[in-house]
Amino acid sequence: MEKTTDPTAVIIVVSDRVFGGERKDKASPAATQLLTEAGFQVAPPVVIPEGDEALRGAMAQAVKGGNSLILTCGGTGLGPRNLTPEVSEEFISTRLHGIETQVLIDGLEHSPRAGLCRGLIGLTSREPGASLIVNAPSSHGGVRDTLGVILALWPSLTEWVR
Repeated sequence: MEKTTDPTAVIIVVSDRVFGGERKDKASPAATQLLTEAGFQVAPPVVIPEGDEALRGAMAQAVKGGNSLILTCGGTGLGPRNLTPEVSEEFISTRLHGIETQVLIDGLEHSPRAGLCRGLIGLTSREPGASLIVNAPSSHGGVRDTLGVILALWPSLTEWVR
């Protein structure tokens, strides 16, 4: 079945400093630009603090909203409040380990710090109509590397995602 509507994306920025106004959000503008150029309808970014409660609510709303792609930016590091992978795992039924590895390899070509990202990638279901959940770091380069892989593979993923 061929899709006739553009895919939709929601970006969730997970950062205490961005949420508190101490730091400018550099991730979501980069992600919005890349996704828009790729033909996605992108909702305004949701900015939340680190931790599990706010992210769990934002993820549930994004999944319920029927988005093709749910991109988180931030919360993938080693800090005690960096819980994005743990919360995302609650919504992922099928991890895509190969794509996670592709993102890591691509990221390592640009920065040795790419190996510090614990981000997950997976589908909310193995049935058609699923959402793809992608955890990216909060850096502009991390978002670029992550979406570079995802967007290159998007045509192969459209059989399963909304």
